Amino acid sequence: MCFERTIRTPMSARGVGVHSGQIVTIVLRPAPVNTGIVFRRVDLDPVVEVKADVDLVGDTRLSTCLQSKGVRVSTIEHLMSAAAGLGVDNLYVDMNAEEIPIMDGSSVSFVFLLQSAGLVDQPEQLKRFVRIKRKIEVVSEGKKASVEPFNGFKVKFEIGFNHPTILESDCLCEVDFSSTSFVREICRARTFGFLADVERLKQQNLVMGGNLKNAIVLDDERILNPGGLRYQDEFVRHKILDAVGDLYLLGRPMIGLFKGYKSGHALNNILLKTLMMDADAWEVITFPRGDQPIHFSVLPSDQRSI
Repeated sequence: MCFERTIRTPMSARGVGVHSGQIVTIVLRPAPVNTGIVFRRVDLDPVVEVKADVDLVGDTRLSTCLQSKGVRVSTIEHLMSAAAGLGVDNLYVDMNAEEIPIMDGSSVSFVFLLQSAGLVDQPEQLKRFVRIKRKIEVVSEGKKASVEPFNGFKVKFEIGFNHPTILESDCLCEVDFSSTSFVREICRARTFGFLADVERLKQQNLVMGGNLKNAIVLDDERILNPGGLRYQDEFVRHKILDAVGDLYLLGRPMIGLFKGYKSGHALNNILLKTLMMDADAWEVITFPRGDQPIHFSVLPSDQRSI
């Protein structure tokens, strides 16, 4: 049987918010069944809880931000991606500021925290999946995002940037998570940005905490990071990482195929809301008779320490 999962013990981390520039401490704590991923603004009195839910997504400029009761929880996608990749269904995330720390710009630090906390099954509740029954696609300004039926979980993504370094890299990547480890192949891919955009973004109070330690930065011709890329196709792999985190806002792991073409957080969210409004396009299922879903969240290779 396939049960819901949480962590065994609390784990904490401290880092900078890539957009706010604030130093923030987070504490990951176990949560009971049927909780989901819940962010807790412990800097507020009283504490405000904001559940990871597609309907609570507000600002999607360069990150995914939740908004509820006038309270923001921002830049959640890398932590959400780690939780999805390790099959963590129930988790409290205490935070003393509005933004999840960027760490190194990937999900690897959050994977390490969750693994260090210990992953434990919760046999009182079967894990529930959202199974895609028919194709849903959204298109906006030449960008596309879609989900369609697939016996497992697969992500196919294509990027397009007019930059020599990205054009020379692999811009198309397809990952079938029944045979590919999220931990090994995706979680280390870092976010990226362009030096030419920095001043404009800072005027919008964005990327105030960005630097070469938490993002790949490109000037007009090259990568500025001394160590270069972690993967030949790190740019598109990071877009897959983001998509995995955004899809987990369904509140349950997805059984289906996601395709993105130049898609980002905004279009990903529009896709999920469009999907949820069409009750005939999806269903919630469990695997009660010992059948194992073909899904990345139960891969043994993703349970081993990075």
